Amino acid sequence: MPNTERPNAGLRPLLEIDADLAKLISIGATPGGELRMVPIVSGSFAGEALRGTIVPGGADWQTVRADGALEIRARYLLQTDADELIEVQSDGLRAGAPEVLERLSRGELLPASSYYFRTAIRLRTAAPRLARLNDLLAVAYGERRPSSVHLYVYEVL
Repeated sequence: MPNTERPNAGLRPLLEIDADLAKLISIGATPGGELRMVPIVSGSFAGEALRGTIVPGGADWQTVRADGALEIRARYLLQTDADELIEVQSDGLRAGAPEVLERLSRGELLPASSYYFRTAIRLRTAAPRLARLNDLLAVAYGERRPSSVHLYVYEVL
């Protein structure tokens, strides 16, 4: 008989990230959709055992689909208050009704419940104290703000 024991599954809050963004750069329409890059210029993060800032130089690469949804790939660095570095790789999707997506593109602040903004996150670090981050998967839901993004990040148990 197969083992029917299931692992403890669920989510545990890991951290919150506030990423400050520069003006987006549109590469233009490609066969796969409009390709855009949004520089991540600064920001902060905090969690139960972590806090610090975002290192300038990361970016959020976006593909705008025909239906207006964004396929998102972000890569950037966090620096803890103890000078430890953590790489963030995030793949996600922001989708919603056409009128909601249009308002977001104009920079309007809308309730996060009015659109879908989710990402899958992997973290990597060389810091011994944070080594467990290398071995976890995380998910996040996000809020688009006029010049920033706020992510609520959860560890998948």
